[in-house]
Amino acid sequence: MASNESRRVSDLETLKAFGHPLRMKLYRALYIAGSATASQLADQVDEAVSLVSYHLRKLADHGLIEEAERQGGDGRERWWQPASKGLNFHEEDFSDAPEKVAVHAAVGRLSFDQHIEMYRRYLDSARSWPLEWRSAASSSEYLARLTHEELSALSREVHELIDRYEELGRAREEAGDTEGRENVAMHLYAFPFRT
Repeated sequence: MASNESRRVSDLETLKAFGHPLRMKLYRALYIAGSATASQLADQVDEAVSLVSYHLRKLADHGLIEEAERQGGDGRERWWQPASKGLNFHEEDFSDAPEKVAVHAAVGRLSFDQHIEMYRRYLDSARSWPLEWRSAASSSEYLARLTHEELSALSREVHELIDRYEELGRAREEAGDTEGRENVAMHLYAFPFRT
């Protein structure tokens, strides 16, 4: 990754570019891999290489991914990597016009739908995972009465904790500690609601 910082996406055109189901899947797959070619990603998302290449170029046009250093194999293939440590989208950046509100909400729903799809695949295949992985997995709901300041502080602390574990896992893997490592998804949502 070029930047160790998360990128805050605040312009509508970049949000629209990211808000495509295949592009979201490609970004996620590329983030997990660190770097990959269109051919490698096409295998993961079960799409044609030409289609994957097109969508990778669209992500690159908006600075969401970038070319990576070539790694072995065919010198003609382009390698891609995320341009930052992750992406975040804040409602306040898209609240000043109806189109922005609609696009932000649509991207949020699409992201949520993909999270649900990932978790359903896990549930459907849970018995195929060893007991230690099934025991380590979790699903929880917490209900609390907080102020918006307390919710902001809680969200910040949770993100810092997850960042710490993600960095620890990457560092250990880069040092050769690869045995027993799997991709792990953690989806957190914190929002106000009224009963």
